[in-house]
Amino acid sequence: MALGPLGRIIAQGVVAGIAVLARALPAAYAAALQNARKTGADKAANEAARKGASFLGKSRMAKDEALMVMNLTEQEATVEAIQRQYDRYFTANAVENGGSFYVQSKVYRAKELLDDYVKEKNAEQMKNGDGKDEQQSKDKRGDK
Repeated sequence: MALGPLGRIIAQGVVAGIAVLARALPAAYAAALQNARKTGADKAANEAARKGASFLGKSRMAKDEALMVMNLTEQEATVEAIQRQYDRYFTANAVENGGSFYVQSKVYRAKELLDDYVKEKNAEQMKNGDGKDEQQSKDKRGDK
C-alpha cells in the first residue's frame, strides 16, 4: 500500500531535516565549547563541580545543615562525637528496621562533611599555634 506522492515528499523533507540537524548540532556544540573556553566559563563550571555542585545544580550539604542533622553544635563537633551520633542515627534509620533511606543518606553525607570540617579545623589549629606549643614541649624535653 503506497503512500502516494504526498507521503514521499513528506518523508524526503523529514530525512533532509534530520540530515541538516545531524551536521548542525555537533558544529554548534563545538562553537559553544570554544566560546566557553574563551570566556572562562569552563573554569567556573569546573570550580563549581569541585565545590560539590552536581549536574542538576544541587550543591553539597551546608555545614549548618550537617550540624543540625547530627544534632551537634559547632563546639561539640569532634571526631568522637560525630562518630557517636552517626552510629546512633544511621542504625536508627536503617531500612531493615523500618527507617528511611533518605534520612540515612542525609546522616551519611552530614558525617562526611563534618569529618572534613573537623580535619580542616584541626589542621588549621596545628598551623596557627597549637603546633608551637607542641614544639615548645619537645624543646623542654630535649627532643628535636
